[in-house]
Amino acid sequence: MHGLMMDYQLTMDRILEHANRMFPHKQITTLQPDGSRHRYNYAEAYTRIKRLAKALVNLGIQPGDRVGTFAWNNYQHFELYFAIPGAGAVCHTLNIRLFPEQLAYIVDHAEDQIVFIEASLLPLYERIAHQISCVKHYVLINAPRTIETRLRNVLHYEDLLADADEDFAWRSTDERMAMGMCYTSGTTGNPKGALYSHRSMYLHTIGENQAAALGIVESDVVLPVVPQFHAMAWGLPYACAMSGADLVMPGMHLQPAPLARLIAEERVTVAGGVPTIWMGLYQELKQNPRDLSSLRALVVGGSAMPRSLIEAYERELGVNVLHAWGMTELSPLGTVSILQKHHQNLSDKEKWDVKARQGYAIAGVEMRIVDDSGRELPWDNKSVGELQVRGPWIIRQYFKREHSEDQFTADGWFRTGDVCTIDPYGYMTITDRTKDLVKSGGEWISSVELENAIMGHPDVLEAAVIAIPDDRWLERPLAVVVARPGATLAQEQLRTYLQDKIAKFWMPDHFVFVPEIPKTSVGKFSKTTLRQMYGEGRLSA
Repeated sequence: MHGLMMDYQLTMDRILEHANRMFPHKQITTLQPDGSRHRYNYAEAYTRIKRLAKALVNLGIQPGDRVGTFAWNNYQHFELYFAIPGAGAVCHTLNIRLFPEQLAYIVDHAEDQIVFIEASLLPLYERIAHQISCVKHYVLINAPRTIETRLRNVLHYEDLLADADEDFAWRSTDERMAMGMCYTSGTTGNPKGALYSHRSMYLHTIGENQAAALGIVESDVVLPVVPQFHAMAWGLPYACAMSGADLVMPGMHLQPAPLARLIAEERVTVAGGVPTIWMGLYQELKQNPRDLSSLRALVVGGSAMPRSLIEAYERELGVNVLHAWGMTELSPLGTVSILQKHHQNLSDKEKWDVKARQGYAIAGVEMRIVDDSGRELPWDNKSVGELQVRGPWIIRQYFKREHSEDQFTADGWFRTGDVCTIDPYGYMTITDRTKDLVKSGGEWISSVELENAIMGHPDVLEAAVIAIPDDRWLERPLAVVVARPGATLAQEQLRTYLQDKIAKFWMPDHFVFVPEIPKTSVGKFSKTTLRQMYGEGRLSA
């Protein structure tokens, strides 16, 4: 027997219609390229999105076509987030930090029909344009009339809107239609595409707005520092539209000083970004204090936030840090680390230990950990295994890859590649990536835990650990360290500091000091690059 409820399609235009009807006055603010601030409301955005969707159809976009975006976080990109799916097409966000060869690959692999390009990013795109034949039109955002380009069939964003009207019926009629696509950062091999449906993203938005997740509400002012090309900005633009929260877009201004000003002056309540962003912001705030009293949650994801930095934000700046974990393949939110009732009697130190974990699965995500033989392991905070997940906003297959069994189990779970423990309360702690574990003399060393221990030293800005060959132990950890500006560090200082904080066999034989650690396109430490540098003799141990 089936229930007798309405067959209401969960499509993204429903979120936009809700924002327009319920929260037409709420604001979207963008820090423009020239430093000024563009402000308008959801009602004005709604009209422009309708015109933009119609303009896409006028350009020949058909249901299922992919439309690329190559842009910063701004109000135009917000409009594209809704207009492209509303036109029945797929919003394919292009990662501006990928290597040129990877960028050309994903535009070609996705077969993008139109690409929207931010004017400041035009030179970057022009480097690979000659390798791409599928794109029929380019649309420039924030471009002066005098701009010169080698691209063909170029239009200006505002001209496109001016030539259309808002008399448009949404073409997103089926919740299982594809609406968005992001490619993995491709640290090994070519990037892989995660193709989201209207239903999956609608449910992800509901999941993200749970009180036990990010809990975005109408009174919030949300600053997505995480780029819109990185896992759909963690879904924050959709979460704001659904809840009626004000949205603040940083544009191209991702440096610590302008971010600090935005948080203080716009009275931001929730800000989301990767640890490297918050490391820089912390240094800025220590040198130039600002009023952060509006901030209720500093959401961190993308990679593990060092526990020492969580403590510094909370103890010194009074800022609540909310650790989260997810993946492109999860749309992306999977877990959050919010203190629960059973944590209320913990000391501050113990609470920071909990907040440094990746946290519990939000409703809609199931987790399990398994050993090398596929046997499910207990949640005892001791058993270490590979994390596997399933749920309504988790992919079941990569785009154009029918055979990717290595990432999926026979019983339908997605293999994350993360190694973790889970405690009896369901709190998950990632100890490493399967490919980044160090196996020394038959014993495992967690590179993540070792990195966090090293970054607890007051003079260490960043630290990354990789495995290097060893004649006796097969592998040993090599620590690559960046000192804080003005600090002088030596290997013996770090050894002395670490000797009572880690197991003796975890102690790196060598520490290499570098001016900066290479990052991936989404701001994580690029251990692939570090291993390559070591192999080429550029990291002398």
